[in-house]
Amino acid sequence: MPTDEPTPDTILDQAISLAQKSSWQSFSQRELAAQVDCPLSVIKGFYRSKDDMAEALFNRADDAMLSLSSDPDYLAQPSKIKLVQCIMTWFQFLAPYRPIVREILAYKLEPGHFHLQAHGITRISRTVQWFLEVSGRQYSGLKRVADEAATTSVYLASFSFFLFDKSEGSANTQSMLERLINRIDKGHGLFFSSDNDRKSCKQDGSTKG
Repeated sequence: MPTDEPTPDTILDQAISLAQKSSWQSFSQRELAAQVDCPLSVIKGFYRSKDDMAEALFNRADDAMLSLSSDPDYLAQPSKIKLVQCIMTWFQFLAPYRPIVREILAYKLEPGHFHLQAHGITRISRTVQWFLEVSGRQYSGLKRVADEAATTSVYLASFSFFLFDKSEGSANTQSMLERLINRIDKGHGLFFSSDNDRKSCKQDGSTKG
């Protein structure tokens, strides 16, 4: 009998260890139970499937990113710099597990895994919402919709690049992020400033009339 009851964290740590020795797809739940020294029913009590374990790994990345919200130095920076650091913190947490993450995503994208893909869309939306919250990008109306859509596109593009980025400290990914987020803010300035100007012109015209 095991001397200590396993926790979700110890189970996930062992799953990652097994995956690093072989691959995410090749290790079995039986191997994991033997490694943790507990019945399969205990594993199932915490994780119904490997996909649940994958979500737990991404949740750890979320937590690392959310910890920035208590850092005064981080909070004092402009929102576009905070957004870059926010996304990079999420990436850097996953950096040691890049091969595993690539396998997880490849499995989710296989034909027929519609339920995993639907769950993935929810996961992306939730993570982007946290990026915007932690970086203080509290826009409203159409600007909020545009910012969320643009940030989602930037996150997905940079994530795809990051998964194969061999530069030290993922420096190339960060450079890419900085360029793309600068474009978002420039686009907001151009589009919404001109929109506000048009509204002002209409108001002035109606007042004069």
